[in-house]
Amino acid sequence: MTDLDWSTPDGLAAITAHLESRIEGYAPPTAHAVGITPASSSAEIEFPHINAPGAPHGLPAVVLATILHHQRGTRTYDLALAELEAAIDALSPAEACTELEHPNLAAWRVLRAEAESNPARALVAVFIDHLDDPVDSDADATLRAALAGHRTGP
Repeated sequence: MTDLDWSTPDGLAAITAHLESRIEGYAPPTAHAVGITPASSSAEIEFPHINAPGAPHGLPAVVLATILHHQRGTRTYDLALAELEAAIDALSPAEACTELEHPNLAAWRVLRAEAESNPARALVAVFIDHLDDPVDSDADATLRAALAGHRTGP
């Protein structure tokens, strides 16, 4: 993929399409997020960044899907620190596009630091295909609750 342009929005869109075409049966999720279990006794997963329905999050979603071998559907994955690191490494070239913000990378780096500093905290990745799908996990339920209060658009 070195011949693809990481420095423009159009280039990132082409990279997204390229990666999507490499996963047989891939369907972009309606929403997704990477979270971490709390440092306290609370049961709720913390999601520092949520990719809500309608938000542009195709490249981070397909990068994460590639690493986790996710094709489609609503599913929660336990995410190893090494997998998160691989996702950060794979998405980092997108920072060459200074026209766009990169909130997933920022959030993933925060999560990496949190997980490294406290190995008792576990990472999860949640993909939601359709908001009316059955809830897959506690992390999925927490993400949906956050989405219920999350606005997209102006």
